Amino acid sequence: MQPTTLILGLGNVLMTDEAVGAEVVRRLEQESGPDAPLLCIDGGTLSFTLALPIGDCPRLIVVDAAAMGEPPGSVRVFEGDAMDRQLSVNAKTVHEVSLSDLMDIARLTDTLPLQRALVGIEPEFVGWGDRLTPAVEAAIPEAIARIRTLLDRWTI
Repeated sequence: MQPTTLILGLGNVLMTDEAVGAEVVRRLEQESGPDAPLLCIDGGTLSFTLALPIGDCPRLIVVDAAAMGEPPGSVRVFEGDAMDRQLSVNAKTVHEVSLSDLMDIARLTDTLPLQRALVGIEPEFVGWGDRLTPAVEAAIPEAIARIRTLLDRWTI
């Protein structure tokens, strides 16, 4: 079965809460099983190579640590144009390529998924470390539930 939704987890797994996107994607993939119409990718710290899988799926959900001014572990979903606005406001990145850059590539190549969302999780601490802070770890089930809600709504 061809995947219809790309679930893209972003972040550096060597940096505490920055790793939350990768961890959410890992757990979601384990829970979903091989027959789910999902393509789950740990996108790491971003690369232009991600433009191809983004353009290949009609639906995109990105999971990332996002500084939103909320309490640590807060989960927010930015869908469609709201995702685009969130990326334009918070376009600064320490990575070579930003998610905003990848969305611009998709626009220019006319492959931007019509259904797209950013699931942002407020970090508590971003620094060297190999595990999430308790507040962010506790937010993972909510992030997965929000993803499943999006998938259910988009499938109807």
